[in-house]
Amino acid sequence: MDVLFGEITWLAAMGLLILASAFFSSSEAAMFLLTPHDQRRLARGNHAQRTAARLLKTPDQLLSTILFCNLIINVTYFTFSSIISLRLQTSGETTVAAVFGVGSLIVIILLAELLPKAIAVLRPQLLASLASLPLSAAIRLFQPVLPIFARLNLLSQRLVWPSFRPEPYLEVGDLERAVDISTSDAEMVEQEKIVLQNILALTETRVDELMRPRMRFLLFHPPVSLADLEGQMTPSGYVLITEPDSDEVALALPLKTMSHVPAENLEALADPVVYVPWCTSVGRVLEQMRETDRQVAAVVNEFGETIGILTYHDILRAIFGEGETRSERLLNLADITATDDDGWHASGMVTVRSLANVVGEELPETHSVTLAGVIHEVLGRMPQVGDAGVWGPLAFEVSETFERGKLSVRLHRVTSRESPE
Repeated sequence: MDVLFGEITWLAAMGLLILASAFFSSSEAAMFLLTPHDQRRLARGNHAQRTAARLLKTPDQLLSTILFCNLIINVTYFTFSSIISLRLQTSGETTVAAVFGVGSLIVIILLAELLPKAIAVLRPQLLASLASLPLSAAIRLFQPVLPIFARLNLLSQRLVWPSFRPEPYLEVGDLERAVDISTSDAEMVEQEKIVLQNILALTETRVDELMRPRMRFLLFHPPVSLADLEGQMTPSGYVLITEPDSDEVALALPLKTMSHVPAENLEALADPVVYVPWCTSVGRVLEQMRETDRQVAAVVNEFGETIGILTYHDILRAIFGEGETRSERLLNLADITATDDDGWHASGMVTVRSLANVVGEELPETHSVTLAGVIHEVLGRMPQVGDAGVWGPLAFEVSETFERGKLSVRLHRVTSRESPE
């Protein structure tokens, strides 16, 4: 054992090698865990974050450098371990030499591989930013030998796998088997039918029919800090950030998919939103979201004002029927039911399209999406209990009003006595 303490210099060198190996192992995990969304955020950050995003543009070069450095470090580590084990054995400490050799292997596995990569999984963006500058320096240092590794890799592929071809992610036969399996279950068939109908309906559904109205989401003016959220999840699941000099939505930060939220300057991590007109279809918005890799669309009217937002999760909910409908989500009473006098009792948030389907008649053209908006247009002011009027083939009377402009309305077909002259 005295011999082991006499090798303190070698042990210190091995400790430094473990730290270096842990750095490259954690850097590898952190860098290649970053999604394209994370990379875009880093590209708008500070110098270290921008460097991390730039390194990932050449992943082969980055991975070759990390693996080459780790290989050199690990070989050096086991060389030192072997030297110390041989000296212990020469001094008659055979048992200590065996324990030291096994212990060296366990230590480097735990401290240089498992633990660093586990930490990197929890905070990949932070560790990628911290490691970017040292990794950039390592790439410049080994730049002359990297082309050799690339050629050796290409040569090995041609020698070992001369006819290797990447397999497609999904074969046509796989789809056919999936259809055969699913059609054997009647419940599954019905679910598939509903989903297909919902997908087709996206092309006919206007975005303002599915959007979250402006009064149903929170806006934050930059700079935005974590304290501004007051420990609560936003109604939309996104931190919606306005332009510096207006109340128009400019950026969106997906809280639900973030493993770490910084305390300050949340706007630096947010992505720009997509701007869409209120009259476009939800299907077109979904296509635009996929093309730009954005998750939030700001719905604007003909004056360029933001009147609502539509999120990617809202569209998925509409396709797969998860949770409540938009109207139920807004009011929990957005329905229309028939009454005994051949009329209807409706929520103010019933859409004009749904109302026309129930009534079975063509309704006048309007810029409003909901029944409440139509009543506001007809009256020219905010509705109150007892207000009545006529709109096309329908006569209405406001029976109840709630906060934030919610209404409960009685409807019936216009009679000759109620018809406007």
